[in-house]
Amino acid sequence: MQILSINPYSIYTKKAMPTKRQQPAFTACEDKDCLQKQISDLRVFNHHIYEYKKGLRRLILTTEKGEYQETIQNRLEHEKIPYLINPVGNGKINVFFGDERCVKVAATLNPKLNKLTAEQDFILGIMLGYDRVMQCERYLKFKEKEKILNNTR
Repeated sequence: MQILSINPYSIYTKKAMPTKRQQPAFTACEDKDCLQKQISDLRVFNHHIYEYKKGLRRLILTTEKGEYQETIQNRLEHEKIPYLINPVGNGKINVFFGDERCVKVAATLNPKLNKLTAEQDFILGIMLGYDRVMQCERYLKFKEKEKILNNTR
C-alpha cells in the first residue's frame, strides 16, 4: 500500500481529483471513488491541521471514522504533530492533537468524554478554545446537578 499526500484545499478546485503526477497522500485508496470519499470525510480533520499549523489552536479534538485511523496517524506523524486517539464506539475515534503539553493533559482525562468530572470538562473546554463564559455556565450547571444528586442519596 502506498502512502500519498493530500492537499486539503484541492477539493475546492475544479481539479478535485489529483492527476497521476500529483497523487494525494496519506491514503490507502487505490481508486478515484474511494479517494474522493476519503477527501470528503477528512475535510474537517485537514482543516484542523491547517488551523493548528497557523497557530489558531493549540489543541484540537475531532471525532472521525475509525476506518481512517491509520491514515490520520500517518498524517500526524508526517507533520510531527503529537496526538492521542481514543475509540468512541460505533466505529468512531476521538483524535486529540496539537501542542505536546496539551495532548499530555488530554491523556490524563477519562477517554469516555461523557464521564468527565465537572472540573475535567471545564479544563478540556478551555484548552479546546471554547468560550470562557459559556464554559463557566456549563461548569456551574454540572455542579448544580452534582449537588442535587448528592442531596437525593
